[in-house]
Amino acid sequence: MARHLITSAIPYINGIKHLGNLVGSQLPADLFARYLRGRGHEVLFLCATDEHGTPAELAAAKAGKPVAEYCAEMHDVQAKIADGFGLSFDHFGRSSSPQNHALTQAFAGRLAEQGLIREVTEEQVYSIADGRFLPDRYIEGTCPNCGFDSARGDQCDNCTKQLDPTDLIDAHSTISGSTDLEVRTTKHLYLRQSELKGALADWIESKKDWPVLTTSIAKKWLNDGDGLQDRGITRDLDWGVPVKNGTEDWPGMEGKVFYVWFDAPIEYIACAQEWVDAGKGTDWESWWRTDKGADDVTYTQFMGKDNVPFHTLSFPATIMGMDQDWKLVDYIKSFNYLNYDGGQFSTSRGRGVFMDQALDLLPSDYWRWWLLSHAPESSDAEFTWDQFQTDTNKDLADVLGNFVSRITKFCRSKFSEAVPDGVAFGPAEEQLIADLTARVQAYEGFMDTVEVRKAAAELRAIWVLGNEYLQANAPWTTFKTEPETAAMQVRVGLNLIRIYAILSKPFIPDASAAMLTAMKTEDGAWPTDMTVALNALPVGHAFEVPENLFRKITDDERAEWAERFAGTRD
Repeated sequence: MARHLITSAIPYINGIKHLGNLVGSQLPADLFARYLRGRGHEVLFLCATDEHGTPAELAAAKAGKPVAEYCAEMHDVQAKIADGFGLSFDHFGRSSSPQNHALTQAFAGRLAEQGLIREVTEEQVYSIADGRFLPDRYIEGTCPNCGFDSARGDQCDNCTKQLDPTDLIDAHSTISGSTDLEVRTTKHLYLRQSELKGALADWIESKKDWPVLTTSIAKKWLNDGDGLQDRGITRDLDWGVPVKNGTEDWPGMEGKVFYVWFDAPIEYIACAQEWVDAGKGTDWESWWRTDKGADDVTYTQFMGKDNVPFHTLSFPATIMGMDQDWKLVDYIKSFNYLNYDGGQFSTSRGRGVFMDQALDLLPSDYWRWWLLSHAPESSDAEFTWDQFQTDTNKDLADVLGNFVSRITKFCRSKFSEAVPDGVAFGPAEEQLIADLTARVQAYEGFMDTVEVRKAAAELRAIWVLGNEYLQANAPWTTFKTEPETAAMQVRVGLNLIRIYAILSKPFIPDASAAMLTAMKTEDGAWPTDMTVALNALPVGHAFEVPENLFRKITDDERAEWAERFAGTRD
């Protein structure tokens, strides 16, 4: 048994997330966590809400609530929706927690001791209309590098180039839309991450197994233009972690808070403290301190490509700079974007299907299966209602659901609601065992290396094996002349249901549970020997014919949903 630490990029608190956010971080992280648990490993799976910065302030103001109250309410909303999608976090924390406040301040103090923080007097954009300094992400304009007209003040989402607000062409405030901006002087703290460029480059170069998407973005930030730059870690805001040097005040930094990109990744660690303080665990340091047991932990992060620079450079620079045996990430799984029906999903613009809306339409397994089987790994992917209907109907209803329904109903009608006996396995069953063995090994290989789409395709191929076995051997025909042979074939089919339940749990946990319940078994042991697995439900073992696992999406529903979600969310 190995130990695996898994974190998903933490979602902003400012509203309910869309399906693109879900498939870019939380959902594949859950897939991996469930798979590793299924294989018997020890897993700590952490996520949280990202609650600081202007996004939270503006969303609270729009809702007419104090920001702390708004964040508490939205954390509960996001936690409930995450539960609705079957996201199996060991703890779902909050970046505004006391644990994260203290840890962020302690990290900053330690980095200052190490000579890796400097004070900078800088010019920052001030909006006359808004009466405030504007954080980088609340200034938009045209990217000077690629010409994208919605580049933000910290980064262009189109070419991923790191920017400063003053780099933008025709900049405007995204709060008011005002172009009446001026540059004013203010003081801030900067992390001297450029001092760690060599160490970061060597570390990234050593990660030969990382996705190309991850390493290419990291190397671009490291080497393009003037290369890796020092980065501001404080902001002129009211809401956030107050700037302190450990537990002491930081002269000149009164009234300022740490920049959200600095405190949000630290919440990964603080979340483990919250997990212990909530009575769910006993020793968080053994997961995060290599001098206290975390040297045997494999740490995997999941995120969309827009978060890669912060997780490959800035957060690792923070960890390296501490020089205190903190655990560095071992593997970063990054994803491209999932687009929506000819455009982009967008939380800020309210475009696409959002997580709460999706759950109102269909159970979570439909969404989990489609999103994971179309995960945007090697390139951007696109959600269309036609494709969603076609794929879920075919894969879930026609392949898996139909197999379970056919074999259980046939057994009930010709034998009973118990596993029949019959003759010994013959050549067809031996071939099935060989095919299953090869397919399951391939499935495990793809899951081990977090190749999500390939794993989904292999799982579907495993489901198809059962249908092909039934089609080729036709127990409903065999029963007329060789009932004992038909009984054995049915026994094979019923045991396949248990196998499918276990293998499918990472993708479709609710259907998995329904299959195990129908088979009246709590034996969820991972199938390693297919001969044994095909005899796991013994002769005479009772079962129930389940309700249809999946229903088909109708043409009328597809048309209605496409029309309903063609506009934007209020």
